[in-house]
Amino acid sequence: MYEQLKNLDDVRINFSAAGMHVINIILAFVMFGVALGIRLEMFKRVLQHPKSFILGACSQAIALPAITFLLVILLNRWITPMVAMGMILVAACPGGNISNFMSHFSKANTELAISLTALSTAISTFITPFNFAFWGGLYVNFVNRHASAALQELHIDTFQMFETVFILLGIPLILGMLTAKYLPKIANVLKKPLQYFSLVFFLAMIVLAFGNNFDLFIKYIFFVFIIVLIHNGAGLGTGYTLASLFKLPEIDRRTLTIETGIHNSGLGLALLFNPKIFPPTLAIGGMLFVTAWWGIWHIVSGMSLSLYWARKKPK
Repeated sequence: MYEQLKNLDDVRINFSAAGMHVINIILAFVMFGVALGIRLEMFKRVLQHPKSFILGACSQAIALPAITFLLVILLNRWITPMVAMGMILVAACPGGNISNFMSHFSKANTELAISLTALSTAISTFITPFNFAFWGGLYVNFVNRHASAALQELHIDTFQMFETVFILLGIPLILGMLTAKYLPKIANVLKKPLQYFSLVFFLAMIVLAFGNNFDLFIKYIFFVFIIVLIHNGAGLGTGYTLASLFKLPEIDRRTLTIETGIHNSGLGLALLFNPKIFPPTLAIGGMLFVTAWWGIWHIVSGMSLSLYWARKKPK
């Protein structure tokens, strides 16, 4: 496995700008559908009972990066330094926007999910560079010194981050909530169809993401699939375990599971494709493929879990 992944480091993955724009539009449309069922009083309940919110934030920003570090130590014999650094980068990214839809679909605490996504994204300007530098530094210094070239100082454009979050999360949420408040009949008509059509949208996202990279996908997927499967499973398991240990309600356990296991790997790709952060001369194919495949797989795993929970009423 190590030799196969070593060859992967020199591979470049092609994501077209047009494809990324379409994916962003789909995400915004899905968020609008989720917001149709949200009321302002939901957020008041989150603030009145902050235990789940605080625990969820810690699960995303602290627990998952720490578990990821343990994983790269355990898998060090079979993975390359670039693959390990890719895992650390994904864990350092904030929660993904699609987690809100998944929480809604799985009958979890949607307002808690949205609050956690908003917080993790807002502080990612600081937390993402810190976690990548901290855990990546530990990996370089104590596990594999050959990864030092991948540990770059991350500079995230604060305005660009805010703009992206506001467009993908803020505007659809505001429009959806306004529609629900002032046009409740239209909201009720749209809510169910959008919920089902969202599954089709996610399949379209998968096609867009790997449409130009199918040959690479076939060649390396087996090895990367196993790694991402373990990593993503650890993320989902971390969220549910922490929520269970602190005896949170079932709907909050579902939310923490999804919020910890679903991450904004699109941000990771944006960082990797930024030549000011990772120079073009740096062989980071392993990081790129792990981050890209995470973006595909967490949709599959998250939606599978959501479909399972959707059939079971929370206790």
